[in-house]
Amino acid sequence: MGLGGCILLVTVGAILTFATDWKVQSVNLDVVGLIMMFVGFIGICVYTSVLRRRRPPVATQSTLIEEERHHGI
Repeated sequence: MGLGGCILLVTVGAILTFATDWKVQSVNLDVVGLIMMFVGFIGICVYTSVLRRRRPPVATQSTLIEEERHHGI
């Protein structure tokens, strides 16, 4: 599941929990919405941790300073 799917789960779960007052027999939509939000947040956390590992390390440029040695002639 990608980041968009996780955000969609959180959004639909929030709508089911906070914006509806539907009554369905044998199903509590508030609990279903909370579960969807929880799964969406877990998915976002997992996705971002995997994304962090996939990124190649950023190479820092370092300047090499060479000492000039003067030998007396």
